[in-house]
Amino acid sequence: MVDDNENEIPEDEPSFAELLEAYEGRSEDSLQIGDKVSVRVIAIGKDAVFVDTGTKIDGSVERSELLDDDGHLTCEVGDTLDLFVVARAEGEIRLSRALSGFGGLQMLQEAHDSQIPVEGKVQATCKGGFDVRILQQRAFCPVSQIDIRYVETPEDYVGQTLSFLVTQFEARGRNIVVSRRRLLEKEREAAREAFMAELKPDSLHEGRVVRVVPFGAFVELVPGVEGLVHVSELSWSRVENAGDVVREGDRLTVKLLEVKAGQANQAPKLSLSLKQAGDNPWETVIERLKAGDVVSAKITRCAPFGAFAEVAPGIEGLIHISELSFVQRVRKPEDLVTPGETVSVMIKSVDREHRKLSLSLRDVGGDPWQTLSTKYRAGQIVEGTVEKKAPFGLFVAIEPGVTGLLPKARWHDALEPGRLENAKPGERLAVAIESIDLEQRRISLGPSERADGGGNWQSFAPAEEKSMGSLADKLQAALNAKKEQ
Repeated sequence: MVDDNENEIPEDEPSFAELLEAYEGRSEDSLQIGDKVSVRVIAIGKDAVFVDTGTKIDGSVERSELLDDDGHLTCEVGDTLDLFVVARAEGEIRLSRALSGFGGLQMLQEAHDSQIPVEGKVQATCKGGFDVRILQQRAFCPVSQIDIRYVETPEDYVGQTLSFLVTQFEARGRNIVVSRRRLLEKEREAAREAFMAELKPDSLHEGRVVRVVPFGAFVELVPGVEGLVHVSELSWSRVENAGDVVREGDRLTVKLLEVKAGQANQAPKLSLSLKQAGDNPWETVIERLKAGDVVSAKITRCAPFGAFAEVAPGIEGLIHISELSFVQRVRKPEDLVTPGETVSVMIKSVDREHRKLSLSLRDVGGDPWQTLSTKYRAGQIVEGTVEKKAPFGLFVAIEPGVTGLLPKARWHDALEPGRLENAKPGERLAVAIESIDLEQRRISLGPSERADGGGNWQSFAPAEEKSMGSLADKLQAALNAKKEQ
């Protein structure tokens, strides 16, 4: 036997009529005047464009509403449009981007009641706002309602045809107030919600700089959605002030780093990066830099222990204070280099793993100690400059970068010890080279004129001169003979 219950339809199953209605589409009764709907273009006529409303009845929109400034149609069959329902009758659904043209007070009343956008032309500025002509009627738009942002030059809006919402319709149309701001806010909120729903970290977005502050730049991704690019994320190079890199109105491609939930009734906070939207120079440019290369670099900042220099955008290295100069004693980097200055440096080492670069400024000019043995010898008399007077002796620079010590214990051997006692920094002084230690980079000096007669001021000769000439030799011999008498 067959169980009669087998032919019964479960209560939770949809009826045939419901299935048929779902198949045929939603009911035209579900569309109300003022509803904003997405529709698909199915045909293009001479005066109207026909669209699929998703109901049994197709809709139409005047072709003139879909033309650009040059009179060209802005849509094709298959395109999707966002339109408003402006009229619904048996067998007909009329749609529009916004109410416009002729219609009179009744249509404005319907626009007010259903919150349908209406098109109006800004005629002139007036006290507190604008005179707007809408459907052949005069309306008032407060200056605060013409745009979302603060209006600095109201006259810029005069002559423009814009969409408005009718916010007040009183005294049978003698008092009509409209707002463009409310319409923009509704559109912005819809766009914001759609954008935020699909937002994911590490995604790239196009945006516009809307505000620049010293610590970063605020970038608008879509209307109503802004994020902060911190100054540290503006460039791989060091940036002190965001205004040095971007300006208000700049179009940027940024990377979303993080979305932080906002507090009650506040939008989420977006953390963005401009530099991470591009290549990391420590993964690309660094491959071209090798130890021993001499490159141009820009001094970015000075510290007590050295100076930092940028050899390529985003690649910064350290010139240690000991690597600044061979030819002068550097007490602080600012004595030799200045931020912003461009210099030539030698790359000492490259640490890609820790992203460190060691640089040298002094190696570019060469080490004077490397050629010292070819220029000087023990017993040679040279003239130098007193660099420093210490309790234990005099430091005398015989050439830039080469300084020797004349010990105080040797001063009594001089023909004129008082001259050494009274020597001051910067004074020129003849000295004798007694020994050169290239390994320890030390030069021992002695008096050029000794009390025992071993050497005197006439013995002085520049290092490059091997002889003072025959006249000097005769003069020297005469003086020695005079001393022996």
